[in-house]
Amino acid sequence: MEFGVMNMAANPSFLGGGATVSQLSSKWKTSRKTMLQAAHSHYRDTRASHPMDCLYALKRKIKDAVARAEILAPIALEHEEARRMKKEERIHECNLWDDPSRSNEILLQLADSVEVVDTLKDLRCKVEETKILAELGGTYPVNYRLFNRAYTASVHFSKFLDLYEMSKLLRGSYDKQGASLTIKALDDDVNTEIWAEQLLSMYVKWAEKQGQRGVRITEQYSSSNDGIKSATVDFEFKYAYGCLVGECGLHHIISSHPKPSAAAVDVIPLFLNMSPDMDLPEKDVIITSDSSCKNACGRVEHVIRAEHIPTGLFVHSSGERSHTGNRIKALNRLNAMLLVVMLEQGAPSVVDIRTSEIMDVWKQDTRRYIFHPRKLVEDLKTGMELANMSSVLDGNIEPLIEAHINARQGLRL
Repeated sequence: MEFGVMNMAANPSFLGGGATVSQLSSKWKTSRKTMLQAAHSHYRDTRASHPMDCLYALKRKIKDAVARAEILAPIALEHEEARRMKKEERIHECNLWDDPSRSNEILLQLADSVEVVDTLKDLRCKVEETKILAELGGTYPVNYRLFNRAYTASVHFSKFLDLYEMSKLLRGSYDKQGASLTIKALDDDVNTEIWAEQLLSMYVKWAEKQGQRGVRITEQYSSSNDGIKSATVDFEFKYAYGCLVGECGLHHIISSHPKPSAAAVDVIPLFLNMSPDMDLPEKDVIITSDSSCKNACGRVEHVIRAEHIPTGLFVHSSGERSHTGNRIKALNRLNAMLLVVMLEQGAPSVVDIRTSEIMDVWKQDTRRYIFHPRKLVEDLKTGMELANMSSVLDGNIEPLIEAHINARQGLRL
């Protein structure tokens, strides 16, 4: 779903009272922290020593979620309806046949705006339904089934509001796109390859915990040990790139083992609708077929390598059923990589890319996962530290993602 990313600094009336982007960021972090604490404590509450303890805990969480929705949803709905009307006016004012590419973009934006308006209207109904279920569940005798239904509904619409608020912070050019994330073990030893597999599991679990289904491991090359040499996973849902771009770089594992291990993570946009047409000259791109590799199923696959000669940037692709499919996927990845470099350098075109200034994500330290002498996750980009290592590796990386989003937000202000 498109949540209508907009420049909050230019639209301070969204939250009322002249709220600024920094105020929104603070409000968003507070609401996210409250929701996550509620979710993590739900299991403990449902095992309370007395049934009434569980009832009171559910009542409190439902009440908080409903109160938040009743405040934010009407404001969001009013704002999104105004945006939808403006998009409809733009369609009436311009001739859609003059510029088909621009017309498609406007129509897609309108469709997304209509969708988010409809969702916010539906959310109001769900909030009222949740209140009724909670009220009926509280009548004597207490109906715990109705209370659980009310709690589940409150978690669902709270997650939607979290995503909606987050979309207001993800304002980068490609933040709303999907993401293609590649993990590579930097060494051939067993510890590094097992570590790469743990990172892959962490990102897949993160997406599952967000309720996202568009997750595909498109390439995975197992080692002779128990881990993986490399893997690529596509997150085919909106705002995946904005959430995961901060994960680029080296992820180190510090343990009692004398040799440190590290895996590299790279993230590029996965365009969900239309990919920008780079129109690269054929002479600037060389496509070759690398040596064959065995995938996770033991099947031999040919790897396609696409390189942009002027910049030296290259990508690999495999996993598709045909050579043509892998060739197209490799070119799409190369285009996405070039677009990211152009954005980072402010280059108006590919020929303006300054090769000497291209950042090497494989040499950029991102995070340390310390297992010895004490367990600690240390994010080297934001300075955030988390003591619950098991929770992070289980996919609960939201605090780290939020820290990166807020750090990028601060750079834009």
